[in-house]
Amino acid sequence: MVSFEEFQKMDMRVAKVESVEKVPGTEKLYKMQVDCGEKRIIVSGIADQYRPEELIGLDIVVITNLDPRKIRGIESHGMLLAAEESSGAVSLLVPMRKIKPGTKVH
Repeated sequence: MVSFEEFQKMDMRVAKVESVEKVPGTEKLYKMQVDCGEKRIIVSGIADQYRPEELIGLDIVVITNLDPRKIRGIESHGMLLAAEESSGAVSLLVPMRKIKPGTKVH
């Protein structure tokens, strides 16, 4: 279990996907540039689920206050939120209405 106080420490924001490129030599990794109130690079394992053209311009939800993590030599500055079924199907969490990048998710 996570306490409410610990949960409140997570900084979740709306981010607009600006660019997507496949990480060379991988099957599932994308290097994505997003605008979450500031420009960031996020590496995510969704390349087997989404084509780049499906993602560019999409508003998604990201966690912005994680320590940066190097993945395949690329420093990732956040994590996108997605649901994954037991079958392996993945669905990104997206706002139902247009909302400004950087808007805090509560």
